[in-house]
Amino acid sequence: MNNSIQKYDFDFTNIETFEQQYKKLYFCYNARSKIMALAQEKIYTMEDIYTLPDGTRAELIDGQIYNMAPPNFIHQKISYQLGRMIGNYISDKNGDCEVVPAPFAVFLNADENTYVEPDISVICDRSKLTERGCNGAPDFIVEVVSPSSRKMDYSTKNALYCSAGVREYWIVDSFKERTTVYRYEEDAAPMIYPFRQEVPSGIFEDFSICIFDLL
Repeated sequence: MNNSIQKYDFDFTNIETFEQQYKKLYFCYNARSKIMALAQEKIYTMEDIYTLPDGTRAELIDGQIYNMAPPNFIHQKISYQLGRMIGNYISDKNGDCEVVPAPFAVFLNADENTYVEPDISVICDRSKLTERGCNGAPDFIVEVVSPSSRKMDYSTKNALYCSAGVREYWIVDSFKERTTVYRYEEDAAPMIYPFRQEVPSGIFEDFSICIFDLL
C-alpha cells in the first residue's frame, strides 16, 4: 500500500474525536473549493456586455454578468404609470430632475465593472447624463419585483445602491402587494407600505402615490 496517500490519521476509537476530525476536514475542503472557485471566476467588463446577442438584457455587478428575464404585463404597467406620475410631478414643479425608464444604462460607480438598468431612474444632477447613460448614482431608483429578480432587488441591489450614494430606493412588489422604501440619507430602517396606502417620497416632500391606483 502507498502510504503517501494517507494524509489524515483518524482516531476511530473515540467517536467525539472522529467527528471533530471529520468536521475539520469537511470545513477545509469546502474552504479550498470556494477559494479555487473565486480564483477561476472571470471578471467581465462593459466590453463583454456589448458583445452579447442583440435583444439580450443583462446587468454587470462587480464584474459578474446577470441575465435579465423579460418583464410581465403587471411589471410594465406599474413601471410606466409610476414613472409617468413622478415625471408629471417634476414637470408641474418646474423641476430639473430627469425621469428615465428601463432600459437605461446606469454606471453606479462610473466604472466599467458595474452597470445596472433600474426600472425607473430619477437623476437630478444633469452633469451625470451622457449619451451612454448615467455616470454615477441616480438620486431616486425604483425597482418593480419580478419572480426572477426578487433576490437581486431586495438584497444585491439594495446594498449596491446604498453604497453607491443613491438617496432613495423603492422596491415595488406586486406579489406581496407592498412597497419597501429605503431612505439611505436618514440611516433608518426601511418603511413598508401596503399597496392601498399612500407612499410618500423622501426627496420630494409633497409627492406621494397609492400603488393600487396604478393597477
